[in-house]
Amino acid sequence: MVGRTRLSTSKTKSPVKTKKEEGEDAAPETNGVKSPRSTRATPRKAKSEDDTAVKVEVDQPSSPTANFENSRAANIARNRALLSSLGVNSASAALSSRAPPKQDPAHKKKKKKPITAKVAVKKEELVPRRTSSRLLRIPADSEVAKRKAEDEAAAIAQEARKKRQRVEGDLKLGDIGVRDGMVSGPLVDLVGRGAKPGNRTFTARDVEETTDKALKGLRERMSSLEIYQGWEVNDIKITPERIYSMGFHPTPFKPLIFAGDKLGNLGIFDASQTGPEQADDEDEDIPGPEISQYHMHARTISALAFSSDTLYTASYDSTIRSLPLSSSTSTTIFSPGKDNIDEDAPISGISLPSEQQLYASTLHGAFFSHDLRTAAHSSGTTMFALSDKKIGGFSHHPEMPHLIATASLDRTLRVWDLRYVSGRGDGRLPHLVGEHESRLSVSHAAFNSVGQIATSSYDDTVKIHRCPEESTLSGKGDPLELGPETIIKHNNQTGRWVTILRAMWQQMPSDGHQKFVIGNMNRFVDIYDGRGEQLAQLGGGVDGITAVPAVAVWHPGENWVGAGTASGKLCHWS
Repeated sequence: MVGRTRLSTSKTKSPVKTKKEEGEDAAPETNGVKSPRSTRATPRKAKSEDDTAVKVEVDQPSSPTANFENSRAANIARNRALLSSLGVNSASAALSSRAPPKQDPAHKKKKKKPITAKVAVKKEELVPRRTSSRLLRIPADSEVAKRKAEDEAAAIAQEARKKRQRVEGDLKLGDIGVRDGMVSGPLVDLVGRGAKPGNRTFTARDVEETTDKALKGLRERMSSLEIYQGWEVNDIKITPERIYSMGFHPTPFKPLIFAGDKLGNLGIFDASQTGPEQADDEDEDIPGPEISQYHMHARTISALAFSSDTLYTASYDSTIRSLPLSSSTSTTIFSPGKDNIDEDAPISGISLPSEQQLYASTLHGAFFSHDLRTAAHSSGTTMFALSDKKIGGFSHHPEMPHLIATASLDRTLRVWDLRYVSGRGDGRLPHLVGEHESRLSVSHAAFNSVGQIATSSYDDTVKIHRCPEESTLSGKGDPLELGPETIIKHNNQTGRWVTILRAMWQQMPSDGHQKFVIGNMNRFVDIYDGRGEQLAQLGGGVDGITAVPAVAVWHPGENWVGAGTASGKLCHWS
């Protein structure tokens, strides 16, 4: 019959119960144990499989839902019978029981932490580090051991008290400095440091108060040098970019000035040309000076040197070129590659001890001599690694060209004798005659014609040293200490945008007085003599000098001075 399912046994027939009633009666009890879902305990006699009979009748309308419920009820009945026969009624009851609802975490009670009384921590006293009395050969439990322990404890306690002790009373900065090289005097000195544009440190009053007649006369002559009047400084842009090197042609007939800039440009200015006449109309254009400019190198022109009528230029692009003034062709006379130096050898300085020989230094700390009669890539180059750091500048002794002075980033001035060479391979070095170490790096070293060496350093000093006499140079012995004869306080803190200041001698002074020039961070040029006495401070112009004339040089024989700025402008005094 459709819609009716009959499960019959030989014993009884029972109607289908509701789902709730099934849950109450479904879990049979065994051995008097009550089901967790049962509300009353009714012991029943366990029946065997043969004696047990279940009969379910369902009279419902025929529908898919009814068929599903009938099938489900039959499955439940079979499962109960099977569980009962296996004796796992209690496990079935446990599985059919509902799990208790989870408690809301928000209503969960927080466990209170047990209240503990605060215990005062006793401050431990400093105990001296124990040392072995046996190793010190001190008898155990002796008076010596006790005194030793007491002394150690007292020393540790004293050091601890010093660290915590307040500092009272007056303190001298010189006594409480943390490291060397700091200001020990009044800190107002720091206020006075640094560049003060337009502030003169040497005036006409200093000249008037000079008691030495010879020195006073020299100061008056040097202070009488006047700035070029043809054009204003801002109108004489000798190079397009920042000036790194400068030099005069050695002719005494007119000041012909050459300058090299950061991008490898060479500028030439003839200071004998006269400026334009004053125009009646203010709106009329005034012609500028005649300046020649040539792109000689791929990188900075770091040094210039003259030999007769030929100009030599050195650059950070590792090449040296020659330009005869009678020719319109610049020739490469040195270039690395086949020579025994690095492929990239930025050249920091050059000098010409003779017409056939050229000296040069590099930013890698090397020095080399090149024979000008050989090709640029020939083997006519002798190289020495004189420093682990860059050589900022060097020069040779005018009277003894085998002596060279190098200034390095390693803070040293060194004098070498090229006649005596020892060592093999890369360790070959000329004889070190003497050296002097400064507190900070040394920027340049320049010889004059009488054997004095002027150095400029980042410790804000210009020092004048004396080269040993020729008779003492034997190529043997330890290097001498070349202490300075004179130390001049001078602000050399150029920073990033100003070319390094260098002290440059007049090589063949026509008046017989040894003197050098160096740029001043207050936008002047200072002149000093061989004893370190300041002779003049050059400035001038209607609007003054608007940038630091960092690159300053003398004409070899005449009292003409040239200086270049970071904007490529030229200052000239005569």
